Amino acid sequence: MAIDAANPVPSNIPRVAGMENVPSHVPKALIRSAGLTFGPEFLAAPHTFMANMHDQFPPVFYDVSPFMNAWQLLRHEDAFFMLRHPEYFSNEGATPFPRDPDDYFYFIPIEIDPPEHHKYRAILQQQFSPKGVLELEQQIRKLANDLIDDVIEQGECEFTTAFGRPLPVSVFLDLMGLPQEKRDTFVTWAMDLLHSNDRDIMGRAMHSISSYLKDVIEEKKAQPDDKVISRIVHAQFDDRPISQKEMFGFVVFLFIGGLDTVFATLNNMWLWLANNPDRCKEIIADPENIDAQVEELLRVFGVTFSGRQVAKDVEIRGVQLKKGDRVTAVLPACNMDPTVFPEPTKVDFKRPRKPILSFAGGVHSCMGAHLARLEIKVALQEWLKRIPEFSLQPDTEIEYRPGGVVGPEYLPLRW
Repeated sequence: MAIDAANPVPSNIPRVAGMENVPSHVPKALIRSAGLTFGPEFLAAPHTFMANMHDQFPPVFYDVSPFMNAWQLLRHEDAFFMLRHPEYFSNEGATPFPRDPDDYFYFIPIEIDPPEHHKYRAILQQQFSPKGVLELEQQIRKLANDLIDDVIEQGECEFTTAFGRPLPVSVFLDLMGLPQEKRDTFVTWAMDLLHSNDRDIMGRAMHSISSYLKDVIEEKKAQPDDKVISRIVHAQFDDRPISQKEMFGFVVFLFIGGLDTVFATLNNMWLWLANNPDRCKEIIADPENIDAQVEELLRVFGVTFSGRQVAKDVEIRGVQLKKGDRVTAVLPACNMDPTVFPEPTKVDFKRPRKPILSFAGGVHSCMGAHLARLEIKVALQEWLKRIPEFSLQPDTEIEYRPGGVVGPEYLPLRW
């Protein structure tokens, strides 16, 4: 039954964890504890770990975790099936973020299944369409060059804080209609929510985000503009204005989703570029192939996962998934499925084009995918034009935080 986003009620879908909570229908031979997103082997080299999962785990297995037990899908085909069949795999209650049960809301549109899902995405279709994001290209190029201006003469920088974070986050804040001077505060909230794995820290971060955005929504009601939050606040559909709960859930979800993923992706890519100067030269020498270069780097350096709950019993590769089970598509591993991408860990800018899952897929594909692709394209073009040769600072130890968005925490570079 479709949920009523205008009148949300706390989800009754359990989040079970630990070996004592493995359902009886799960075959013992498929039970693993992979340590995805938090284990020491994963954090030592996340993308290597996920590429190697195809040799070390069954394509469908049941992962026992201290945070949440769930089926894991590693194959591209299986993830595609999950993402494209909401009748079997529901997004209701799919997000892990804590909420006050007395002030509950749905994260919109991610927790809304079809057909209701589309009416929310339609509100921002113009802004996030390919044509809509192209209107931002010159702004993004200017910002990229302004950021490079600040560091190029120094011969070094901490990439995350100098370029990787401020480029996409500044664009996002302007798009949303939020103040640039609070950028670092916003990022701190998002990092605490996405990477702490501590429910108390996550709860405090969610409280800070919620309190702030409630005030912003009231400001946008009184003083409309042409930015994303204002468009949501003043949206109408089904012959009615959007409700307070709907607008809040939509704004909060976009806020969380827009602060971490692209800069994590840029960090991953620049780490690889710093370690592979010959590939920088290859990119520079073939400017007409930039779109394929971006797509291949996105394939190899995916940063997110996609979770669902099983809405009705379904079988995948002979494995029975039962209604109420949790299931996660390990999207970076699916992008390195050797049955779809031969030599999957090889970065091949001439690779035949096949659909990648870095932005998920189906009706819940990432709303910001076109913007992210443009930001990465511009970042590569402008950086390599002005800093074509660079490397990691000596004795750099790359560290990753636990959590559902994968990228180096710091990336000190020199040139």
